[in-house]
Amino acid sequence: MSEQPYQLEAWARELLRCPVTGATLVDGVDDDGAPVLISTDPQRPLRYPVRDGIPVLLADEAR
Repeated sequence: MSEQPYQLEAWARELLRCPVTGATLVDGVDDDGAPVLISTDPQRPLRYPVRDGIPVLLADEAR
């Protein structure tokens, strides 16, 4: 299954934070090419999947 590109409104993007560290999140791409959001926390740069254009910001989903 191929992930679809996603686009968030700027105001919504500014609200998103890592649920574990509280750090801001930046766009990234996983090893398999799927979109992810990456925590900017230098100690714990957790990655969160984006499925069907929706960021999955659950601690259990972080890698």
